[in-house]
Amino acid sequence: MFLRRFIALGILAVTLVSGIAGCKFTHGPDERDQGVWLLAYFRQRYDARVEVDAEGAVHTVPLPNPMKEEQLHLALSTDGRHWTPLNGNRPVWDHFIRDPYIGRGPDGVWRLLATGGGPGKDRRIVGPSCLYATSTDLVHWQVEDYLTLMKDARNEEGQLAGNIWAPEWFYDETTGEAVLIWSSSFKDAGWKESRLWYARTKDWRTFTTARVLFDPPYSVIDGTLLKHNGIYYLFHKEEEFGVRTGERRAIRLATSDKLEGPYQIYDGPLNHGQIVPVITEGPALMPDPSGAGWLLLYDYCMSNDYGVSASADLKHWTIERDIAMPPDARHGSVNRISQAEAARLRLAFEDSQ
Repeated sequence: MFLRRFIALGILAVTLVSGIAGCKFTHGPDERDQGVWLLAYFRQRYDARVEVDAEGAVHTVPLPNPMKEEQLHLALSTDGRHWTPLNGNRPVWDHFIRDPYIGRGPDGVWRLLATGGGPGKDRRIVGPSCLYATSTDLVHWQVEDYLTLMKDARNEEGQLAGNIWAPEWFYDETTGEAVLIWSSSFKDAGWKESRLWYARTKDWRTFTTARVLFDPPYSVIDGTLLKHNGIYYLFHKEEEFGVRTGERRAIRLATSDKLEGPYQIYDGPLNHGQIVPVITEGPALMPDPSGAGWLLLYDYCMSNDYGVSASADLKHWTIERDIAMPPDARHGSVNRISQAEAARLRLAFEDSQ
């Protein structure tokens, strides 16, 4: 078994290197290869739901059967609707992770950003941090740093932010930079008056000063960005709830013809502006493998479920009913990989099934 795993990982490394040879940028497998889709996620059943009463007091409502596996999990699919977890739905990397976002860079290296700071950072001086890790084979991961992206940002009282949630990165082909996107708040809880922020980097060692990317008239977290036909689509979670606002924790959409905005909020058909039901978060976009448009994946975080919706135009969405998601999956990100890469991943983890 050890020998088969060693050979498989060696072949996978060769596959990745040969895939980028002679080309400037590689998003994924050769277009002639139909490929397989890879879902990265963590697992959780929440222990409580936060509510706000008419006087503004915050209450926690216990939820049944809580659990946490705040580590990297992977699953594969060919249709984007039915996903098979690797490693028996157990972690594939023994490291603290929430909200994992994985993307392949122009050098062929996989880069992972995730919620979760590490040791050695003085929050009183540099504020919160998030995990940055890399891999060449999706099996072995190396922690590169804990990024203090908000270290130079202060509110009007000179205070540091309290969190960096759900960081993602988007490759800007016009500048050759990676654009990191995340949510932060200066309040006593990360969901309060949160905004989406961004910073740029060319080398993943130095980053521009954090700036606000999206400042809607509601608290916002979980931003993910897609560029299609010259338009930037910013899917995000409206994070408002309570007696004053009603239950508004769900996915929304804003668009712009410039990456850095300004973004125009699209008024979806559900719940006065949203595009999928409540309570949902962690949006992830992918082309529909059927060729019919797009799929939007999101998790029902308080009811331990996952959702998939389909659209032909990125604005009008229909819920898919025939789906199969890994149990207790939360906040996934998706990438297309080659058939060979998928086969090597299955082989690498088959002795743990």
